[in-house]
Amino acid sequence: MSIANALKKAASKTLSKLGGDVTIRRVTAGSYNTTTGAITESTSDTTIKGAIRNVTRNQVNDLIESQDKILTISAGDLTFVPTTKDSVEFKIISVVTNEQNNTPISFELVLR
Repeated sequence: MSIANALKKAASKTLSKLGGDVTIRRVTAGSYNTTTGAITESTSDTTIKGAIRNVTRNQVNDLIESQDKILTISAGDLTFVPTTKDSVEFKIISVVTNEQNNTPISFELVLR
């Protein structure tokens, strides 16, 4: 087992014990309506464990505001990589992927 897989399992195990339930709504492009010219969106919900914390003062910048939250989830608990199109009762404004050897270990989602 590689160190990346071991870290991924450790992140999942830790967050499952210490984190709370979080529902991530994945938004993907659906079908194209040729009559109206509109593209419908398709959503699917996934419930996993995660830890939410406030942003720190030194993290505030042009993108991140002082009232934003950061959600840490295990990459091993998802079958997809979250994007800013997805939501978690908040709007995801940024996704930071923590990796080991190009293998995602966890995701930190900046929420508003």
